[in-house]
Amino acid sequence: MTIVKGVEARDTQHCETTALGVLLRHEGLDLSEPMLFGLGSGLSFVYWDSKAMAVPFLGGRVRPFELTGNLAARLGLTLRTEETTSPRRAWANVAAQIDAGRPVGLQLDSYHLDYFRSKVHFGGHVVAMYGYDEHDAYLVDTGPQGGAVRTSRAGLAEARAARGPMTARSRSFTIALPAHPVPWQERLVPAITACAAAFLAAPIANLGHRGIEKAARQVPTWLSRAEQPQRDLPQTALLMERAGTGGALFRALYRDFLGECAGLIDDGGLRTGHRLYGEAAVMWTDVAALIAKAGETGDAAHLDQAGAILHDLARIESEAMHVLRRL
Repeated sequence: MTIVKGVEARDTQHCETTALGVLLRHEGLDLSEPMLFGLGSGLSFVYWDSKAMAVPFLGGRVRPFELTGNLAARLGLTLRTEETTSPRRAWANVAAQIDAGRPVGLQLDSYHLDYFRSKVHFGGHVVAMYGYDEHDAYLVDTGPQGGAVRTSRAGLAEARAARGPMTARSRSFTIALPAHPVPWQERLVPAITACAAAFLAAPIANLGHRGIEKAARQVPTWLSRAEQPQRDLPQTALLMERAGTGGALFRALYRDFLGECAGLIDDGGLRTGHRLYGEAAVMWTDVAALIAKAGETGDAAHLDQAGAILHDLARIESEAMHVLRRL
């Protein structure tokens, strides 16, 4: 058995910030999960639809691994990424880091992980690996998935090699701090303004506040769109609340990030943004509950109500980001 010493699992909620926290704490930088999310300009929105989907996907964050790249660039971190289509090379890339005493981040499809409770394909899942033995790999995942967990090496290889939406080619990555790190407190405002600018200047109508407005128009049609509404709509609502695919999780993380910033920076616009995202997080929870209820009851009025709240959310988040862009 080979184990990296000192790795700690915390009760975190988002996979990518969970893995980043493990890697950065090992390097000596201990930041809260909301701070990692905010410094990586992780908040976004996408309305993604295709004929192959039972119902559209609502994404509340930037694309997988984009947060990691943003964070590394903003803090001057050395981000080393390796990808390969060779199973042998994929394992060697990871084992070499573990053998050297360093945890490593992995992007994979969570469907193939032994411990994963929801058997849904998601190729953008991220974990931190900190050990292995002859049969199993030792991982840190989110609190809801068990924190410090293990999965079979065979299952891990399948998860890493999976192809499909949001997957990578057995991607693994490590992070190292520079000799003279940039004080993270100096990067808060640039992180906030960059996130706001991207949210407001989304190039297509499926993204940013325009994407939320599109969701407001489309969600009321989901009862007739779903193949099995009693299954599909509650599942979508569960993902919104627990996985943050467009629900309260990422809005709550960003609210808490802005709250931490407001404790360090005396700015009225920052306090306004914090208040507005506090309102938004609660409203997204209401939207998820209404979508679930529509599936359970077959009553489209719940989706109409969800659409009305989404119209308000598009306005509130746009207002918040306009204020934050001017910091």
